[in-house]
Amino acid sequence: MDKNISEKIEMADNFEKLGIDAEFTEKLASAQITKPTPVQNQAIPEILIGKSTLFQSETGTGKTLAYLLPAAQKKAKTIILAPTIELASQIKTQAQILGIKAGLFVGGAPIKRQIENLKEKPQIVIGGPARILELYHLKKLKLNEFQMIILDEVDRLLSPELRDETVAVVESLNSVNKDSQLVACSATISKSTEKILSGAKAGAKIETLFLPKEDVLRKRISHIAVFAEKREKIDTLRKILAAEKPEKALVFTSKIDQVANIVVKLKYKNVEVEGLHAKTDKVQRKSIIDKFRSGKLKVLVTSDLASRGLDIPGITHIIQMDLPSNDDFFIHRAGRTARAGKTGTNIVIGDEYEMRKFAALEKKLEIFVTPKMLYKGKLVVPQIEDEEERIEAKEE
Repeated sequence: MDKNISEKIEMADNFEKLGIDAEFTEKLASAQITKPTPVQNQAIPEILIGKSTLFQSETGTGKTLAYLLPAAQKKAKTIILAPTIELASQIKTQAQILGIKAGLFVGGAPIKRQIENLKEKPQIVIGGPARILELYHLKKLKLNEFQMIILDEVDRLLSPELRDETVAVVESLNSVNKDSQLVACSATISKSTEKILSGAKAGAKIETLFLPKEDVLRKRISHIAVFAEKREKIDTLRKILAAEKPEKALVFTSKIDQVANIVVKLKYKNVEVEGLHAKTDKVQRKSIIDKFRSGKLKVLVTSDLASRGLDIPGITHIIQMDLPSNDDFFIHRAGRTARAGKTGTNIVIGDEYEMRKFAALEKKLEIFVTPKMLYKGKLVVPQIEDEEERIEAKEE
């Protein structure tokens, strides 16, 4: 039976109270992580006792540790599927914080090297569904050795382009180990997701946790609308960056070919910036993300490739050069800031049509959007004078 957790419960103020050993809590403390988030409070106990669990929680609420900590505590051999290389790499980094031996198995990298890595017997195998399935079919990955399978950003993994491989991995593991535990999570979960997972994990009861909203989008993110005609958008972006001086700014555009265009024009104006999209070379992509993560790069322009699962600490500003057609993409874009309890700013640069669209989205998502304009090198709220008072003052 699904659990819609809305009642008030006592939240543990440390991980030991959730059943996590000092071996791991000490490592978390060294990374300045000491207090469980609400999603960790709810999901960790359910996963620890072996329940197959599907949980929904907003972006930036700590979902990765909510499943990694139980896997570490149980010392379970685990497969983690992720829809993007960036998210898979990020999960590996989190696993390493806990001292877990983890391997990364993704497409675009030499499979021979990954086969060698499997011989080192990592406790956690992290990768894309296609590569994991390929390794299984090559008989290099023995699924009967695994007790858990985790699907991060499950709604994306079950989108049409990834669904077949994802379901095949879950079904293959279930066929060799019916007692294996399935854990899946995302910021958004649909009924079709629940149905597909139930079918793939035949014979297993899957508990669904719809966790209370933390209202990150409304409470911790300041939303700003800046009007600009299409031809003026990139120059407006440059001026916003100069006015706001963000510690880290992630700039989104829906059009892949616009990434390079924005980067070239900003660099021409001496803005230190890099671009990232689906066609970026894997090695170059990792280098750019590492540079952005470390703070050496303050501005990163990207297509929606990075709008899901990209958890880079300290992103202060999201700047959207357009509004995506899918509302969920807007939420995931904005959710790259204000993570781990922090606040952030989400700026949409739009023309007249996009401003109307943004006004409608404001009502739908129940967020508050502040219109601003650039004035004397600053981003300010426009001062609207009463027309009659202005005329009277002029006559006097």
